[in-house]
Amino acid sequence: MPAARLPALRFERHAQVALLWTSHDGRDDWLRAGQALERVLLTATVHGVRTSMLHQAMEWPDLREAMAGSRQRCSPQLLIRFGYGPDGARTPRASANVESGDQGVIGRAE
Repeated sequence: MPAARLPALRFERHAQVALLWTSHDGRDDWLRAGQALERVLLTATVHGVRTSMLHQAMEWPDLREAMAGSRQRCSPQLLIRFGYGPDGARTPRASANVESGDQGVIGRAE
């Protein structure tokens, strides 16, 4: 039996990618990068822009160094791809209700 073909999805021709970087690479910088990422993701969501985190490249020291290029005091933290696409499925959320008998459990995923 042949496999069912899925319809082709339309994507933009040129991907838009941004580099999130900090001036150093310590704990405070990681916190600031996370705060900046939160702001970027919320702003993108408000404008209907989808994002993908391209974190694998930043896990290799030689690739991080290459991303920094000739810029001094640049510590790459994350590559982010921006684009438009179909809505994804909703992700499960934890319930705010505490069930009886579940001590220490705030809620359960629905």
